[in-house]
Amino acid sequence: MLYSNYPSTSSGQVMKYSKLFGKTVREAPKDETSVNARLLIQAGFIRKEVAGVYNFLPLGLRVLTKIANIVREEMNNVQAQELYLSALQKKESWERTGRWGNFDALFKLTSNFEKEYALGPTHEEVLVPIVSEFVSSYKDLPLYLYQIQTKFRDEKRAKAGLLRGREFLMKDLYSFHESEKDLVAYYELMKKVYKKTFSRLGLDAIETLASGGTFSKFSHEFQIVCESGEDEIIYCPGGDFSQNSEIAKVAEGKQCDLGHGPLKRAKTIEVGNIFLLKDKFSKAFNLRFKDKKGAQKYVVMGCYGIGISRVMGAIVEVHNDERGIVWPLSVSPFDAYLIVLGDAKEHAEKTYSELKKAGIDVLYDDRDISAGEKFADADLIGIPIRLVVSERSLRQASSRGGQAGQAGGKIEFKKRTEEKIELLGFKDVIKNLRQEG
Repeated sequence: MLYSNYPSTSSGQVMKYSKLFGKTVREAPKDETSVNARLLIQAGFIRKEVAGVYNFLPLGLRVLTKIANIVREEMNNVQAQELYLSALQKKESWERTGRWGNFDALFKLTSNFEKEYALGPTHEEVLVPIVSEFVSSYKDLPLYLYQIQTKFRDEKRAKAGLLRGREFLMKDLYSFHESEKDLVAYYELMKKVYKKTFSRLGLDAIETLASGGTFSKFSHEFQIVCESGEDEIIYCPGGDFSQNSEIAKVAEGKQCDLGHGPLKRAKTIEVGNIFLLKDKFSKAFNLRFKDKKGAQKYVVMGCYGIGISRVMGAIVEVHNDERGIVWPLSVSPFDAYLIVLGDAKEHAEKTYSELKKAGIDVLYDDRDISAGEKFADADLIGIPIRLVVSERSLRQASSRGGQAGQAGGKIEFKKRTEEKIELLGFKDVIKNLRQEG
């Protein structure tokens, strides 16, 4: 999934629903149990290939791209440089780190020429040897490198839609430092960056202490409270404490030390994690540098991951109702869903054109189907703002001195999260849309 080749989501893009590849379906897929997979398939965002692997249709790709670009902006803001590493990886590097034989979810391939490879679930084995070619002095450090890349993991139980897949999109950033003090400082910075990133994505992420596995004594996960989640945390609603229940030394109900009341236990979805790798991979690939005194030392490393496609699934799990998805505007495939009803097509076409000129991304439902079907699809797809041009709105525009048949006439304006409908002139529609953004 090479993002430089992906379609732009710049403002002012419009699309007629009649021409859109991928349509809504009324019946939920029988082989999907998760909310995110069911709604995303029904709304025309994704299609299942095999268990744990999904194809992203145009609507789905727009959301995925918006999520990736928000993450990309935040990584760039902390001086990280983007690159793109190979998914097909050589066996020798995995043997060198000792993970060829003990990484349970590693996909292993044998070519027609009997050469063995790994399909990358992670990229330390690829990146660290490359960095060793360019880092030799303390002057080359610190260094921050990241990518947004497809990962492959041979999960025993690929389930829960986009939340647990065998092929998925991930952002992984690796930091390289001359000292643990510098590593820890960047690690603490990334905690704040992650909180900000998830907030921009419409998710309230809880920073959670977790096991560090084979790398260090601890790591930090970023968890989203959700009843359908596979993880579980014990946390303080006041925001000062959270631990993964697998390592928690305190019990639910214990009073918060800062007086916020009893600790709670909750099901959660992990959307990101960060690790102190220290010198584990540097030693494996002899990644060393000369310090200011000329002594040779091993570079210390950190790793910072965000599941891009998993975030998409988590957003749907959290932001939905009985009618469908409710996208946060920051990641919605379009800013507005424009519907034409009755004999108002001329006015709708002009409105559609003027929205584009105003820099609004709009999906225009121009189909000759019933109003009920259009409203149901608008709710299922979940774009935050619904605009309706109809004979009724034109009549009301005329009765109030508006100019029926022009883009300056009245338009019904409704938020996906509210029942209230406002009848607005075009300028007020644009004003409201920009305020929402």
